[in-house]
Amino acid sequence: MKKLSKHLAAILIGLASPFSNILAQNAENFPPPEIAPIMQATKAKGKITLDGKLDEEDWKQTSYYGDFFMLEPRQGGQVEFPTQVRILFDENNLYIGAFCADSLGKKGIRVQDLRRDFRFGENDIFLVQLDPQQLKRFAVSFQSTPLGNQRDAQIFDDSLIDNDWDALWRVRTSLMDSGYFVEMAIPFKSLRYTESDDPTWGITVARLARRKYEFSVTPAIPQAFTPYRMTYAADLKGLELPPPSVNIRIQPYGLAQVNRQVDNQGVSTQSTEWKAGGEVKWAVSPSSVLDLTFNTDFAQADVDRAVNNLTRFNVFFPERRQFFLENNGVYAGADNEDIRPFFSRTIGLSNSQFNADPVPIDAGVRFTDRNQERSLAGLYVHQRGTPFQSAVNFGVARYLKNYGEQNNIGVMLTQRIDEADPENGRIQQSNTTVTVDGFIRPKDELTISYLVSGSRQNNSDSMGVAASFFAGYTPNNFYAGWLTRYVDQKYHPGMGFVFAQNVIYHNPGGYYIWRPARGWLSKWVRRADPGFFVNWYQTASTLATQEVSVDVFPIYIITKTNGLITYTITPTWQNFDFSFDILGQTIPAGQYEFIRHEFVYRTDQSKKLSLNSEFTTGSYYDGSLNSLTVGGRVAPSPYFALDFSIEHNAFEDFGENRTDFTADLWTAGIRVAANPRLQLSGFYQYNSLTKSARINVRGSWEFAPLSFLFLVFNESSFQESPVNNQSLISKITYLKQF
Repeated sequence: MKKLSKHLAAILIGLASPFSNILAQNAENFPPPEIAPIMQATKAKGKITLDGKLDEEDWKQTSYYGDFFMLEPRQGGQVEFPTQVRILFDENNLYIGAFCADSLGKKGIRVQDLRRDFRFGENDIFLVQLDPQQLKRFAVSFQSTPLGNQRDAQIFDDSLIDNDWDALWRVRTSLMDSGYFVEMAIPFKSLRYTESDDPTWGITVARLARRKYEFSVTPAIPQAFTPYRMTYAADLKGLELPPPSVNIRIQPYGLAQVNRQVDNQGVSTQSTEWKAGGEVKWAVSPSSVLDLTFNTDFAQADVDRAVNNLTRFNVFFPERRQFFLENNGVYAGADNEDIRPFFSRTIGLSNSQFNADPVPIDAGVRFTDRNQERSLAGLYVHQRGTPFQSAVNFGVARYLKNYGEQNNIGVMLTQRIDEADPENGRIQQSNTTVTVDGFIRPKDELTISYLVSGSRQNNSDSMGVAASFFAGYTPNNFYAGWLTRYVDQKYHPGMGFVFAQNVIYHNPGGYYIWRPARGWLSKWVRRADPGFFVNWYQTASTLATQEVSVDVFPIYIITKTNGLITYTITPTWQNFDFSFDILGQTIPAGQYEFIRHEFVYRTDQSKKLSLNSEFTTGSYYDGSLNSLTVGGRVAPSPYFALDFSIEHNAFEDFGENRTDFTADLWTAGIRVAANPRLQLSGFYQYNSLTKSARINVRGSWEFAPLSFLFLVFNESSFQESPVNNQSLISKITYLKQF
């Protein structure tokens, strides 16, 4: 233990010294302009046909904006891929037109596939950010690839990005020998704005030319930030806005589902379910939205992928259901995967930590009101009772106050009431949490966030407490930060998630950002980020140290094509006064010392053939563990793609029984598309540890904007058991906006 402790201390001292020098270096950032640049919107005199060609006279007559500033690979460098942007509007829509030049034309574009809400960094992308209320800390982003698949997002304070927000808008593109055109039509009634005789909106425009990973933006924004940093936005002027309309969206659905189950005795049962319901969205005012849901169904939502948890902590599975995803960034802890006082997966699922069976939701209502001074939000959902659990009422209330330029402080209350069920011997249960949180940005490079939450179960006198603190400094050439999480033994948020109980976790560290500007390295290295992070765990009730480890990564190279090469060494010291299980093997209380090594290699993920691999080796607790993950993707065209992943974990002399065993996870997926609106996808997984398999096949046709026909097949089975669950689902949704 002493030897390893000295080793850890030497590493920390050695790495801290250069970081103290880095702090004194010039960050090369620049502040937002005192007077924002202006971009002018022109009213169209004729009809604009959305065809991705920009051949109408209105497009030809309006001026363009082409003064783009390079963010990557070199801040302020010469832009190799010019972009010209034009802005029009009529009585109904805001139109964004762009020509994105590329000397290779069609051969130069990189598009992985045609899915909506595509991966950001692995495609050619044109993107526009709008701040219609000039809040300077909120934006909506509209993005497209050269093939016209859409991605939209809400962004809060340039720190929380809600990629699952869906707006009603259209885009068409066309490919040329010299580049590609993008033509967007964004209905005014899809946006929230305040009526004004002389409206001014915030706007930024950006483009990623993926082949050489050139990321450019207008107006200029420092490389340390993103185009979502709306304090740097231009003023969009010249708009003549229609009065905010009633703005109601109605989206009913109809569903037919056939289920087949085989139990552990081999007895087969089959049932057919018919279901109807829907959602209503009403923009009560430019700042407030009311959402209603009835007989809610999420049959089309993506299925969770299986994981083998190699740690002693709870696994966080993200929310995938659209109703709960939209506007979730307003709730306390939304950007925190360790402590979430409100986590929507506790609603409508029988077990929030795994790929759980759905529980019927009778109805729900959500209200959000956000302006420059404050945000208000509320949610109520009634979950139907089943033979296995009582009916549940879920309630959330949220208030967030903005102050200064980029600061806020908020409070949130959650209340869960599990109703009494005398027939099944269940009494009423209740859980309450109260949370105070805040966000501080005293300067553009420094971000601080904090959270304190208390929970109480069944009106008892005993309250549990959880807390979180983060400070991060992000100038142009390094990152330094500190993170602390605290969860005591009594903290149990009835509508939330925590990574563990009775633990304090500290995670200080940082890395230097080196961008070689000349020499042979500059030809294939975009940036290198060597650094370290400390992981220090304590028992909350005694403050005794459970574990100290240091992730030291002297090699962290991002290539010019966005590939990745890393090497990490992690010396670890542990002292547990409790036992726990990992993959079914008990780790006894005691002291452990070990060192692990991790190697990661990832090729250019935008190419037709891409590979990624990760190998971790070394001792692990009282035994050893070698883990190898190899994955890849074959996409001869954006219309067809295959992907695979093989994860192999080999344990030796592990756990209380000194066991040798393996845990493998095999995954294969396919995606076929006729166009961005008609697609078929599926995946297969097999877990050798549980000897279980799962299949998901999902077809979707967007026959009108945000109106879909879904066909979904799911199957889960166990190799050594007759247990088998299958479902075939047909669902149609139709969206009408007034």
